[in-house]
Amino acid sequence: MRRFTRLFLELDATTATGEKLAALEAYFRDAPPEDACWGLALLTGNRPKGAATTSVLRESVLEASGLPEWLLAECHAAVGDLSETIALLLPDGAGNADEPLHRTMGDRVLALVGASEDDKRRIIRDAWAVFGPAERLVYHKLIRGGFRLGVQKRLVTRALASVAGIEPDVMAHRLIGRIRPTAEAYAALMSPEQAADDAARPYPFFLAHPLEGNAAGLGAPGDWAAEWKWDGIRAQLIRRAGQTALWSRGEEPIAHQFPEIAAAAAGLLDGTVLDGEVLLWRGGRDGGPLGFAALQTRLNRKVAPTHQLDLFDETRAVLVAYDLLEQAGRDLRREPFEDRRAALEEVITALGDETIRLSPLLGASGWEELAAVQASARERGAEGLMLKHRRSVYGVGRTKPGDTPGWFKWKVDPYTVDAVLTAAQPGSGRRANLYTDYTFAVWDRTGEDAALVTFAKAYSGLEQDEIERLDRWIRSNTTAKRGPFRQVTPEQVFELGFEGLQASERHKSGIAVRFPRILRWRTDKPAAEADTLDTLRALLEAHRA
Repeated sequence: MRRFTRLFLELDATTATGEKLAALEAYFRDAPPEDACWGLALLTGNRPKGAATTSVLRESVLEASGLPEWLLAECHAAVGDLSETIALLLPDGAGNADEPLHRTMGDRVLALVGASEDDKRRIIRDAWAVFGPAERLVYHKLIRGGFRLGVQKRLVTRALASVAGIEPDVMAHRLIGRIRPTAEAYAALMSPEQAADDAARPYPFFLAHPLEGNAAGLGAPGDWAAEWKWDGIRAQLIRRAGQTALWSRGEEPIAHQFPEIAAAAAGLLDGTVLDGEVLLWRGGRDGGPLGFAALQTRLNRKVAPTHQLDLFDETRAVLVAYDLLEQAGRDLRREPFEDRRAALEEVITALGDETIRLSPLLGASGWEELAAVQASARERGAEGLMLKHRRSVYGVGRTKPGDTPGWFKWKVDPYTVDAVLTAAQPGSGRRANLYTDYTFAVWDRTGEDAALVTFAKAYSGLEQDEIERLDRWIRSNTTAKRGPFRQVTPEQVFELGFEGLQASERHKSGIAVRFPRILRWRTDKPAAEADTLDTLRALLEAHRA
């Protein structure tokens, strides 16, 4: 536990990529496999859930410290991080045990899952008795499910590849999906001559860069292929060894949620891997895609609803395929896109099933004409265009091997509204002492008195100097506090951008927005002139149309 805590503190103390990489390499080089496997799981998001609630932790520290609840709330507001606050408030313990990480995970984290409230308090008190302050901090984050560090999976992949002595792309492929936190699984992962991959394992996804500026800066339009950028779930469909698997970009198996796609995949030849977008489609060939909100009705269900797949006019899930990564068991990712596309067209034609359909290429005489096509994306249920260089290979993440050009996403301009800041709370990690998570509202003028109605939270879009300036303003203009959460005087106006919106009974405004972010701080605009709920409703109607 001490070794992993030291890694946590080293990663949290720096923003330098080289220093983070060196710390990760040292950890994986020195930690025994039974601990390293858990370190890997925790760093890549494979954390146990349901270990302990925040209320149990709060009650336990109040009992151990003898402090009143109001003082804990004040300390939390000052520190900004509950796990750190509790670690600081606890009485000194023995703190001498250098317990292995795998034992901590088994006896003090996993043991909490499903335990009674009394047993949870006992397990937590036992942990406090043997851990020092730093280990307690990390332990609190592990059991609360809020263990986050500023480390991307790509950096962890580089560190593991360096220690194992294999190519980063090979390690990235091995890390797809959930790695069991066992010494045996870790040893297999690090082996230079690992056994054949699981037949269901997908490839790492290749991601597009956002297009900055005019598309004409990319060069000759004839060198690029254009497709619609769909608003669905990015996925890989795999047919190997007589089995079918469907993986989301979030590395979750989702075939059970889309049985019609899995059924159609039975017609693919073994050794086939398709990359595409899962969408809900209304009607037949001449129908169209439904938005992401409709697709959410299928997500996170253990069993998808039964569909009569022979009804041609029924809304069904489809996979719109736009790349072929493997054919007859041969990895095609280093082949040029135009060659993979030609092979993909043959595969889809031979399949002859509308449930797995080809993403159309969009013809245009030049960039100006293509810009007009891009502007019509929302009318077709798309977010914009994907631009793919015809000679591009299929890379890993947003990187591109060698000097070949990659992919760009050319999205339509976001929906925008001017909203009023009504509340804020501290961020996490290095931003734990700054108010960076903001709550926004618009005016509801339907009654006699206008009222602000909350509709979105956002935390990205401001520059560091703006964050610090706004933090000072928030502290000086707080009207009410509830733990770290502060209500503020409704004076500051911000322009928010978002990709889509939908009706929502869970939100007081009746509307939820997708991917909200701050576009600019409207210091030129008084709060009384911010947008209204009617503005959001009009955007919702336009979005539905």
